[in-house]
Amino acid sequence: MADRRKRPADGAPVARRAMLMMLGAGITGVATAPYLQRGWEKTLGAASQIDSTGLTGLLPNPGGFRYYSIVGSVPRKDATNYRLRIDGLVDRPKTYTLDELGALPQTRVVHDVQCTDGWRVKDTPFEGVKLSDLLDAAGVRPDGRAIRFTCFDGAYTESLTLSQARRSDVLVALKMQDKPVTHEHGGPVRLYVAPMYFYKSAKWLSGISVTDEVVPGYWEERGYDIDGWLEGADRRGGASAA
Repeated sequence: MADRRKRPADGAPVARRAMLMMLGAGITGVATAPYLQRGWEKTLGAASQIDSTGLTGLLPNPGGFRYYSIVGSVPRKDATNYRLRIDGLVDRPKTYTLDELGALPQTRVVHDVQCTDGWRVKDTPFEGVKLSDLLDAAGVRPDGRAIRFTCFDGAYTESLTLSQARRSDVLVALKMQDKPVTHEHGGPVRLYVAPMYFYKSAKWLSGISVTDEVVPGYWEERGYDIDGWLEGADRRGGASAA
């Protein structure tokens, strides 16, 4: 007789195996040993990329961050093959390598990171190139009013108005917590929008296009706010930067 029991949803067995593997690594020890914490974070990041259920995002992490990927696998980029394209309504389109971005003046912003799921990591430093500097170098045309961001995972997109993008606390970030942005955190380059919820800080950044209107991003198309301001954020200017 055929087995008529319902099969679990695609990806669920993988997620459960990943959860069991990670739980077996010893959560208690992770909370007390920094080197174990780093290993735990790496394991969480890797598991999240094969977890179609999102269950790995519920697992505890002493570092505070949770890991999400909206596709099954994200290619890895480094200094040998990373490129960031600036185009759209600009006079001087340009493609930057990772080394070229690193050679530009760097700005450090320290701010709380907060997700719509409720978790927060306080006083997180990010460092990179101010988005406004890249836009100035490209020469935004008079009809440019917004920015559309694309990512090398092939799915993640985001948007900002031009005035939001020109804030001093909006970075094309190369460092996070004073270290190069890891692949799991959206590296080697990600967007960081300090005064907004973390979904606005697109991971695996590969494209910045100036547009004549705001184009809703991946999460906005699924019901999130176009303007993801944090409660109490100063909507007029930027946070302190160094």
